[in-house]
Amino acid sequence: MRTAGLAWRQLRRDLRAGDVRILFTALVLAVLAVTAVGFVTDRAERALEQQANRLLGGDALVRADTPIDGVIREAAVLEGLDSAETLELDSMVTVGNGEDMRLQLSELQVLGDGYPLRGGFTVRDADGIDRDFGSGPAPGTVWLSRDGADRLDAGPGDMLGIGDSRLRLEGVVVQEPDAQIDYFNISPKVYMNLADLPDTGLVQEGSRIRYRLAVAGAPQAVDAFIAAVEPKLGRGQRLQTIKDARPEVRSALDRGSRFLGLAALVSVVLAAVAVAMAARRHSERHLSGSAVMRCLGAQQRTLVAVHVGELLMLGLAACAVGVLVAYGLQWAVAGWLANALEIEIPSAGIAPVLRGFAVGLVVLLAFGAPPVLALRRVSALRVLRRDLDKVEPAAWLVAASGLLGLAALLWWQAGSVALALAMLVGLLATFAVLAALAWALILLVRRLRSRMRGSLRYGLANAGRHAGTSIAQVTALGLGLMALLLLTFVRTDLLDRWQLALAAEAPNRFIINVQQDQLDAVREFIAAQDVAPPTLFPLVQARLATHNGQAVTGEDYAGRGSRAERMAERTFNLSVADTLRDDNKVTAGTFWSGPVDAPELSVEEGFAENLGWTIGDRVGFDVAGQPFEGTITSLRSVDWESFQPNFFVVASPGALDGYPASHITAISVPPERPRFTAELVRRFPNLSVIDIDAVLDQVRSTADQVSTVVRVVFYFSLVAGVLVLMAAVSASQDERLQEGAVMRALGGSRRQLRLAQASEFAAIGLLAGLVAALAASLLSGVVAVQVFDLPWRPDWAMAAFGGGLGLLAAVAAGLFATRRVLDAPPSVTLRELDN
Repeated sequence: MRTAGLAWRQLRRDLRAGDVRILFTALVLAVLAVTAVGFVTDRAERALEQQANRLLGGDALVRADTPIDGVIREAAVLEGLDSAETLELDSMVTVGNGEDMRLQLSELQVLGDGYPLRGGFTVRDADGIDRDFGSGPAPGTVWLSRDGADRLDAGPGDMLGIGDSRLRLEGVVVQEPDAQIDYFNISPKVYMNLADLPDTGLVQEGSRIRYRLAVAGAPQAVDAFIAAVEPKLGRGQRLQTIKDARPEVRSALDRGSRFLGLAALVSVVLAAVAVAMAARRHSERHLSGSAVMRCLGAQQRTLVAVHVGELLMLGLAACAVGVLVAYGLQWAVAGWLANALEIEIPSAGIAPVLRGFAVGLVVLLAFGAPPVLALRRVSALRVLRRDLDKVEPAAWLVAASGLLGLAALLWWQAGSVALALAMLVGLLATFAVLAALAWALILLVRRLRSRMRGSLRYGLANAGRHAGTSIAQVTALGLGLMALLLLTFVRTDLLDRWQLALAAEAPNRFIINVQQDQLDAVREFIAAQDVAPPTLFPLVQARLATHNGQAVTGEDYAGRGSRAERMAERTFNLSVADTLRDDNKVTAGTFWSGPVDAPELSVEEGFAENLGWTIGDRVGFDVAGQPFEGTITSLRSVDWESFQPNFFVVASPGALDGYPASHITAISVPPERPRFTAELVRRFPNLSVIDIDAVLDQVRSTADQVSTVVRVVFYFSLVAGVLVLMAAVSASQDERLQEGAVMRALGGSRRQLRLAQASEFAAIGLLAGLVAALAASLLSGVVAVQVFDLPWRPDWAMAAFGGGLGLLAAVAAGLFATRRVLDAPPSVTLRELDN
């Protein structure tokens, strides 16, 4: 207790004297940056996950071929859960009477009360106004999908015949939950109320009905539902969550989550930089005081206990202040974000608070404890001499332990092994290069010092005289700038990618079932509509039959999970390709460059992994009763965000000749061509057109929301990072303040002093900025390709901007930190620094 009292009194004295204010400020800013970014990213990420569930109509969805009951139904009534039931079945739908009657095979979406539990419908009424609905159509009314309205030539106000019932068409669905692209189920959709189903007479013995049960609620309740249902799923039953959403949606959410992890990593790096610089200054200013205590008989363990106790008290206080300020900031930002996204933001959790304290204390341990441990062996001669060794061997062990803890924090924050590893390696490499180049700069300045004149000579020579301080400032500034520039590069690549993939000219119609003798006519029709010429891909439907000569069924893949079983049982869309498009990349094996002697196959890598297929395997299919077999010679990655027709299995040229095939294409139909689908189907009745505007709207909406979150977190991290860097640069100015005061005492003018300081800071900033820009450019390439699956091109213009930014940041921060040399009398400055 006596030692704790001494530590408390020393902390109070140091706070009054200003000795630990910079360390306290740096630690508060560091914890503020980490915690505030953690709060915002945690709340935004959970909000995006909940919002993305609107694509399912709930937080989890069970699909089944038979009525859903038993364990699944019981789990759906768990406390904290809401549930809604829907049915799907196929039926002929009619419009009009007598000779004017039009009929179309359609998919009925029968919606129960409360559906959708997440999201809603956007329906266009008779006046052409889009209205949002949080539930399905009212009893006695129906809605039609846009392609259904085109095919039936129906509009709001018409009466639709469904089974034995006639229901009024109230509107056309523009956007819906659970929109999908399905090459097999291409019937237009009719949405009706569950209460109207009995009157249609469609539910009879042997009717083929598909059942769906959606649930939504608190995360814990949804997790409990999934845990209870997943092991009990029977044949024909399938559980879906947002992880099973469209690849484009999953990609946007995954990349957004990784960017938030990167922002958190950057905040940790900046925290480490600021606290390291401030702790170095703190320990140096206590060397003389520790020497006096040694002269008065203080033991080593007493010195350590007092100084470490002071650090812990300081750390806990700074962490508490940083967390409280961060909570207030994130509360304001989250409110703005909720308005910007037009969604409810979940409340803040405890994890960011714990993370803030952990980062603050671990960083303080890693960079504050080693110099404090050096104080315990300071010699009493330090009172007379200032050039004694300050290094404590045991401090290296503490520093190593702290750095390992920091590495663990980076790993924890990243949420991705690849991202954490790339960041760690990038930081170490950048640190080594910065330190080496800073030392080279010092040697160069020392060699050229005699040839320089005036303030420039003094400023650059000053960098050479204080080698340790200069190297520390170059590495600190360089690492901080590298982290911020990395965040900038990745954010730019991410947003550019989304904008490119979801551009207005993205395909919004899939045309299916084009026969060989219709190819030219379909191309001519599309060209006459002022639509870009299409690329038509052959499509052969097949069933999996053999694997390496052995007959297989879906049950043979049950051991690999329900997903693999479903994949093996599905109808395969086989196609042929001479070359690969830009949205397909070979990841293993060799893609053919022309006709080959025996059929070869190229398989999408994720699909092959799920089914356990590897290069060299022979896979056989049943194509309308005809066998087809090929050898896997390559695996591909597919960019599903391209919205182009893509296939899990592609065969070599000529391999599918003679098999029954149709063709498929994707085109972009402008809004000013609303009758395109109706006119195409009237000209070619056998064609099926899938309108994917609803899917595109969902993906665009999700990507826009993720982009908004990325921008908010980016700017928030940027502001926090600049503040932390200011603290880091300010923490190493004692020597410059002292020398500036001496220059003032010897008659140096304000202009001479400012020019000298500016030249020194400019050299440090230019070196740090250039290295940081180059390191950030290279590291962003690794992160973009390996972590975010993005194409990468070096942006040298932004790298040059980074170099200039480093120069300006160093000059501005350095001049700001040493401004009191010009304002305060030299005697006051020297007296303060000598205490």
